[in-house]
Amino acid sequence: MLKMVFCRNANSFTTLVLVLILSTTWGTSNGERASGGFVRSEEEVKWLFEEWQVKHDKSYQDLGEKHKRLEIFKNNLQYIDEKNRPEHNHSVTVGLNNLADLTNEEYRRIYLSPKLNMSRLFRNLIPDLDLPSEVDQPQASIDWRDMGAVGPVKDQGRCASCWAFTAVATVEGINAIVTGNLISLSEQELVNCDDLGTHCKPGWISRGYDYIQRNMGIDTEANYPYTAQQGVCKADRNQEVTIDGYADAPQNNERALSMRVARQPVGSLLDASGPDFQFYVGGIHRAACTTNQNHAVTIVGYDSEAGEDYWIIKNSYGKGWGEGGYMKLPRNVHDRRGKCGIAEWPEYPIKRQNPRSN
Repeated sequence: MLKMVFCRNANSFTTLVLVLILSTTWGTSNGERASGGFVRSEEEVKWLFEEWQVKHDKSYQDLGEKHKRLEIFKNNLQYIDEKNRPEHNHSVTVGLNNLADLTNEEYRRIYLSPKLNMSRLFRNLIPDLDLPSEVDQPQASIDWRDMGAVGPVKDQGRCASCWAFTAVATVEGINAIVTGNLISLSEQELVNCDDLGTHCKPGWISRGYDYIQRNMGIDTEANYPYTAQQGVCKADRNQEVTIDGYADAPQNNERALSMRVARQPVGSLLDASGPDFQFYVGGIHRAACTTNQNHAVTIVGYDSEAGEDYWIIKNSYGKGWGEGGYMKLPRNVHDRRGKCGIAEWPEYPIKRQNPRSN
């Protein structure tokens, strides 16, 4: 089963949020009504863009590029304003996150893959012998962030390396559970040293596991930091954290997936192509999506809110995306493949021993 992913100040930010809230009130004096909504004034859009640049530490190589990004930002802001109109009554909130200067086409080209081919690669899987029985029930909720098994949110940048970030996040998780030590590991080692040469191009989550197992370990992020670009594989890398193998969780079974997530963070794939995913800033992501997976993420827990079940998803777009880098994704939906296909291709690393002593 192939898993390929083509993969300021606080006062200023508060002011920005306040302006966004106030200026989306219908009939603002700075805009004109259009299609039942409004159009912001050019001055307001430019001001918001400047504030957004500061908040997300964005700069551009020349005025031409800045003007282009401003126009894209303006179009995205119009979409966001429309989606957030009160009568739409969505729980999910879209907003000016760190991807607000990209068109959806650019976002998909930079961060995602085309539809995945799941049929061609033999992988060195360990059978999952610890499967739940038909009568087993998952615990009500779990959040591995609260138990010290989830590292900091990271940012893959303009490098299609979500597969490496997911592999690393799940290995960080199982290592912390087994050893009690949460160690930030090196995505860059996988990007540079994977012998399939995927680098900043589409890759497999399981390629990360396979590399770590064959290499008898992976280095730390501190020793081998991320650069968001392909580089030469370092010869003097360390083998700080090991795994014993990796396995697939049961496919198309959210109950079984919940039971596996209750034991450790799990990697999986989903469809992240929609603008509501791109501009996600909070709430339960009920927006329409397909089950054509194109992005790797880490499931670090699950819970319920007002009677609705959801997964806790760790992404690799930095803290400026989502709820500090995380998303709530509906769980126990009618489609057996899960919301956006999250339940179709889950996998996880296996570890039964401590890291090697140095």
